Amino acid sequence: MDDKNVKLQIKEKPKWNQWLILSMQHLFAMFGATILVPVLTELSPAVALLSSGLGTLAYLVITKGQIPAYLGSSFAFISPVIAAMSLGGPEGVMIGTFAAGVVYGITSLLIKWTGVQWLMNLLPPIVVGPVIMVIGLGLSTTAIEMAMNFNDETGEYIQPMLHFSVALVTLAITIVASVFFKGFFNLIPILFGITGGYIMASFVGLIDFSEIAAAPWLRTPDMVVPFVTFSPTWSWSIIFIMAPIAIVTLAEHIGDQLVLSKVTGSHFVKKPGLHRSIMGDGVATIIASFVGGPPNTTYGENIGVLAITRVFSVFVIGGAAVMAIAFSFVGKIEAVIASIPGAVMGGVSILLFGIIASSGMRMLIDNRVDLGVKRNLIIASVILVIGIGGAFIEINENLEIAGMALATLFGIFLNWILPGKEHGFGNGAMFASLDEQLKDDDEAA
Repeated sequence: MDDKNVKLQIKEKPKWNQWLILSMQHLFAMFGATILVPVLTELSPAVALLSSGLGTLAYLVITKGQIPAYLGSSFAFISPVIAAMSLGGPEGVMIGTFAAGVVYGITSLLIKWTGVQWLMNLLPPIVVGPVIMVIGLGLSTTAIEMAMNFNDETGEYIQPMLHFSVALVTLAITIVASVFFKGFFNLIPILFGITGGYIMASFVGLIDFSEIAAAPWLRTPDMVVPFVTFSPTWSWSIIFIMAPIAIVTLAEHIGDQLVLSKVTGSHFVKKPGLHRSIMGDGVATIIASFVGGPPNTTYGENIGVLAITRVFSVFVIGGAAVMAIAFSFVGKIEAVIASIPGAVMGGVSILLFGIIASSGMRMLIDNRVDLGVKRNLIIASVILVIGIGGAFIEINENLEIAGMALATLFGIFLNWILPGKEHGFGNGAMFASLDEQLKDDDEAA
């Protein structure tokens, strides 16, 4: 990489008059997606901002200030969080979020002690791809019900065409921003879509501005803190709903680290090490469970900001995290977020959930996984139907394994017992870059 193209190196501090603007860009890049997750799952957007900022700062410390990554709310956990909310409310979600963070931590320690090959064998593309498709397609009903204003109490759609028109305008703005906007603006289509849809919704009378006017400028976020606001009750059903998803998001994490390495010209798998970056994700998620936020993960939008600006400074990332924490205490911002109609969120979600599903399909295509091979076809088929169909196994009255988690476990099990495991990797592109870095490490050692 040509160092002349880099505006700020990873450990380099920006000038005070640039710091604010550079950090604000990262705040905008993550803002739309980070608030979308809690709005969809009925968690507090303000707390999600708080946990995002705290988690990012913790991540920077754990990775020794060597990886310029921003962490925000994870889309992969939307469906599990919704399921956990129905079982135990926000308090139950925090138990599941804590468990997901522990899975990250255990995986981090195993990678440090035994290497990463076992993880590669556990999560070939034939397992990860269909599970990602389940994550997106399983949420499709949620997106449409929001877009068309489905009322859970009456079981009917209320003014569906009015709300759907707002959703379609929101969707159109998001698509235009994604396809036609250039540079940094291309990285924040969700923010453009929500803003445009919000304006449309205000014109047709779907927004009540009285609560925004009444909201204080400063207020403490409605945190859900174990042993302070509630007494934790261990629920194996919630743990089995949320914890297995952390296994799947590990593949996403590795992909983000490889992209970050390529963008910055560094080798983060080697230094500070994959175990540290995964531990950073885990600690950030555990922090979220202590304050009432959704599980966290590294954000591709912010990696895009790094690529465009060529500003790799962790101080800029840290500045964005501090801003997110500050924003979480602004009552007016939380009130504005709370006033966003479901139709607007539904319009954005139609695209986002579809993109998640398409990403799983793309993983199979990019890795050239042959579905003409019967084992591959069987694994993908079983994962899709069990996951989208909502199958569950009730072990006892306190333990149920359902939906996406059950589909993930079935996929891992079938991949393990069926012959011809090499076919599940396709051309091996998913971990090719990781293999190269690990070989470089071995040669250096």
